[in-house]
Amino acid sequence: MSDATIATRLTELVGVRHPVVQTGMGWVAGPRLVSASAEAGALGILASATMTVDQLRSAVREVKSRTDAPFGVNLRADAGDAAERARIIIDEGVKVASFALAPSRELIARLKDAGVVVIPSIGARRHAEKVAAWGADAVIVQGGEGGGHTGSVATTVLLPQIVDAVDIPVVAAGGFHDGRGLVAALAYGAAGIAMGTRFLLTSDSTVPDAVKARYLAAAVTDVTVTTKVDGLPHRMLRTELVDALERSGRAASLLRAVRHAAAFRRESGMSWPQMVRDGLAMKHGKDLTWSQILLAANTPMLLRASMVEGRTDLGVMASGQVAGLIDDLPSCAELVDRLMAEARATLQALPGPEARATLQALPGQD
Repeated sequence: MSDATIATRLTELVGVRHPVVQTGMGWVAGPRLVSASAEAGALGILASATMTVDQLRSAVREVKSRTDAPFGVNLRADAGDAAERARIIIDEGVKVASFALAPSRELIARLKDAGVVVIPSIGARRHAEKVAAWGADAVIVQGGEGGGHTGSVATTVLLPQIVDAVDIPVVAAGGFHDGRGLVAALAYGAAGIAMGTRFLLTSDSTVPDAVKARYLAAAVTDVTVTTKVDGLPHRMLRTELVDALERSGRAASLLRAVRHAAAFRRESGMSWPQMVRDGLAMKHGKDLTWSQILLAANTPMLLRASMVEGRTDLGVMASGQVAGLIDDLPSCAELVDRLMAEARATLQALPGPEARATLQALPGQD
């Protein structure tokens, strides 16, 4: 195990050894990957949006049986059962609650009162300022390079904007895969980095080998952004299916969405009224059409086809642009140890007295 630690506000806040976060990817960030990430000294985040409430409780307990290290759970703040899922986090003593959308002021307060660290993911300065004012303990900032639903502003532009806007720890996401990236994020003022695609491409990930092979074969130019999956910008690998979706008309898209909505209802155990309520929650405060909300049912089932069933012909593969730079499948422990060693070597190689002074001033340096 590497002793190349770098203490930051993130490591102090959540109690992990290294300022690295494994993000909560649906169908990917299950108990095996999360516990392996946590054991490696990173903050592993369990993805709960694709789980039933009972499956979430079981998954949390499985992670706890595998590791004593801190970990988190990612929630959909607009889900109808968000309060019930928050109760599981509290009851089971989970360290961190992560959110893909901004949680309400009341939910943040409830979790914090129970000793849970609240870390929403955000993609704009105004969102960071809002959740910071509501009491969030930290934020994860994802730039446009990141996989899945993403914005258009690059991490190198968005990150310093957020660091300057809030006084809570900021974790950088989008485009990170090695120790050089960690050092760059720290230089911008971040307290650590979050990675999804890099942790997906580890030997501890349960993603089928055939799917991992597609990622490893991808070049940077093979990663694209499409709105044809669910009506919102979604970064993923370009495949024959994605090309077909891009060519499909509105009527075909809606018909496909209806089929997938029915399939997701069966998979999640949700009733149609629950799905309608979740749709209303998604629509609240957002300029979404009902067609976009219906199309959102595409995402979990198309991702499941690839990430669980290995059907790259029938599913989509969310991906950060960084997939084009990754060519191996280390274990989580090997990945984190290597990343931290690279970060330390990068810091020590900085030329000039000013750089050496910066190195000595960084928390955790000697």
